[in-house]
Amino acid sequence: MNPLAIELNDMLAQNNPHVLEMLSDLGKNLFFPKGILTQSAEAKEKAHKFNATIGIATENGGPMYLQCIQDKLSAFDPKDIYPYAPPAGKPELRALWTEKMLRENPSQKGKFFSNPIVTNALTHGLSIVADMFVDKGDHLILPDMLWGNYNLTFGTCSGAVVQKFPTFTTAGGFDVNAFKTVLKNTAEEKGKAIVLLNFPNNPSGYTPTVAEGDALVAAIKEVAESGCNIVAISDDAYFGLFYEDSLKESLFGKLANLHPRILAIKLDGATKEEFVWGFRTGFITFADGNSKENAPVLTALEKKAMGIIRARISNCPHPSQTFAIEALRSPDFLKQKEEKFQILKGRALKTKAVLNSGKYDSAWTYYPFNSGYFMCLKLKTVDAEKLRVHLLNKYGVGGISIGKTDLRIAFSCIDEKDIQELFDIIYQAAQDLA
Repeated sequence: MNPLAIELNDMLAQNNPHVLEMLSDLGKNLFFPKGILTQSAEAKEKAHKFNATIGIATENGGPMYLQCIQDKLSAFDPKDIYPYAPPAGKPELRALWTEKMLRENPSQKGKFFSNPIVTNALTHGLSIVADMFVDKGDHLILPDMLWGNYNLTFGTCSGAVVQKFPTFTTAGGFDVNAFKTVLKNTAEEKGKAIVLLNFPNNPSGYTPTVAEGDALVAAIKEVAESGCNIVAISDDAYFGLFYEDSLKESLFGKLANLHPRILAIKLDGATKEEFVWGFRTGFITFADGNSKENAPVLTALEKKAMGIIRARISNCPHPSQTFAIEALRSPDFLKQKEEKFQILKGRALKTKAVLNSGKYDSAWTYYPFNSGYFMCLKLKTVDAEKLRVHLLNKYGVGGISIGKTDLRIAFSCIDEKDIQELFDIIYQAAQDLA
């Protein structure tokens, strides 16, 4: 094992040994090298005459670039576009995102957490978590309504065993008791659990109520108190898109510093929150279970995360970070974001009104939804995949089939005026097959 990895592991062992126990074998071996990057950083500070360390081409005191590209990006200084961004991301962006998190998550205020590290969007953050904390055979606890890519990232790539629980009770609320049962079983069998909380949920479009969220946190704490180490991941990809009665903040703030055996991890990003999907800019933030400042643990985790970023992709794209900084600093940012939120909320509420008309009751029911981009129909008379194909081939309408009965509809990309027609077509297609 590299001496730098040993040093980071010692920091964890001395300050919270439970976090060290949570790390995968790869996680224990991770470190951030003190090689070229460190030497380049020192040279950037002190090499006032010639800096022959950085691996880019320079010209006229700045980065070399092609004018045909710069002509399209003339509003930006070349130094904020072309050089490599720091491995953990641009400091300005990390600071602005911290301010945003605290502004939007009251429960996070007064808690101790790491400086968010920039990732290549949220999926990259999930991959970092899998690398750092998942060994083959570890249990990952998920609702049965889940984003399919979790299986690939955690199961196929890292060897996790996915343990599912029913998402909803028969009454239509989030099934906290089912979650707690699976978590307790994992605790008894493994002594370690990885919990993934994705709200607003993809594919269901559901975010728990405040009471349900508090019950989830209480269940996690109770199982941690029994002696189980828990890695609690908040996948906040659709954060902020809360339309009705639900939590209006991430559970990360309530899980942070809750118990020494709970490591809270927040994954979020500009990708969907700021409507910049192609920018691929996300963040990973850690909070261990100590109720007082525990800088060595957070430093060690940051260094290990930076190590896997360095190993896998070197660093994240610079231009998209610069664009995100400009947006977050804009005086029009919050106003414009609210305008887009209201459009999406209107589509969600219109979808619910159309579905509640009673017109389609013979063909389907629908799962609870109150947030995010999606909702799911539960079909009564036809197979979901057969309906999907028929819709596509005969009517030119696309949806996503999930299992035998569920059809996911992304109301986020349907104009409000077209929502009635959309469901009329789906109903007619179901009638065709029935």
